[in-house]
Amino acid sequence: MSQKVAVLGTGKIGEALLSGMIRAGWAPADLLVTARRPERAEELRTRHGVTPVSNTEAAKTADILILTVKPQDMGTLLDELAPHLPADRLVISGAAGIPTSFFEERLATGTPVVRVMTNTPALVDEAMSVISAGSHATEQHLAHTEEIFGGVGKTLRVPESQQDACTALSGSGPAYFFYLVEAMTDAGILLGLPRDKAHDLIVQSAIGAAVMLRDSGEHPVKLRENVTSPAGTTINAIRELENHGVRAALIAALEAARDRSRELASGKKD
Repeated sequence: MSQKVAVLGTGKIGEALLSGMIRAGWAPADLLVTARRPERAEELRTRHGVTPVSNTEAAKTADILILTVKPQDMGTLLDELAPHLPADRLVISGAAGIPTSFFEERLATGTPVVRVMTNTPALVDEAMSVISAGSHATEQHLAHTEEIFGGVGKTLRVPESQQDACTALSGSGPAYFFYLVEAMTDAGILLGLPRDKAHDLIVQSAIGAAVMLRDSGEHPVKLRENVTSPAGTTINAIRELENHGVRAALIAALEAARDRSRELASGKKD
């Protein structure tokens, strides 16, 4: 943990990584940050004890660079970094849809690149981070990446060819659950409950269901069947979900998210 790590474009996810690394034992003195606004950089210094630097300085001094800028800004950032970044530095990309080849073509030959798709539960140390190696990344580079992202949740290695699917499932996944909770809360109000009580009922049910899925080892079909008694309330609700094509809609939604990730990789922005 004596290596210097720079987080470039430190927004909410970047700050979550910083705080997770500090909790895991990284010294704040070894953590560098860049931010577009000076007041944001100073906020990070005050809150975490890290050192704000320029993108150029980060390229020159950090052993590991974590790039958390928006996908559409990545090309400009790489143009700024490339003249100053030695080929032995590990570059970790958190940008949706951008393949490791995009970085390898713009940086010094042999630069190790690791692609990561994490998600917003990193803010509460419950992220799902999916890790893929570029053509020059070694086992050691992957281990360094797991060490960093393991501080804010769970990590999983996949071939890069599966990254777009993982983006659709876990990268965008929290939004689907928030959408479902929003809809169920509206239903609770329609059924006569105050909003705060409907919210509490749904959120705790979601937490309990997630823990059962994680810890029981049971298939989700089995867990659902355990709640679904003959001619009961649950089976009537499930019937309506099937009648309205909810399962098919979810599959189509994830396919759309995957396709958009592929479009981002091809450079399509609109």
